[in-house]
Amino acid sequence: MFKKRPTKAELRDQLNAEVSQFLQKGGKIQCVDMGESGLVDGRYTQYKGGFERTQPQERTPVHGLLATIDSRRKQKSRPISTTTKRSTPQKKVIYDDFDEPIRTIWVED
Repeated sequence: MFKKRPTKAELRDQLNAEVSQFLQKGGKIQCVDMGESGLVDGRYTQYKGGFERTQPQERTPVHGLLATIDSRRKQKSRPISTTTKRSTPQKKVIYDDFDEPIRTIWVED
């Protein structure tokens, strides 16, 4: 079952109800002057996202490992023979006791 997405009017009514409930419980709304921002001392936050590091992380060399993997791969692969003979059907004639042809058949070798 899918839940219907609320309309803008429903969201507006819900927000107004939450604000009025907040005010009834004794909450206060602060007024902010025009042009003020959420920046502290006019600067963005000094904390960056969680992905920044102070020192670059040391990398692990993998050239030797890759060479080992490649050498194993070369050992496992079979060389493809250029002289592989495909089995194609051959026509064979069957003779009787007097060396006269009786019939022909197709034989795969």
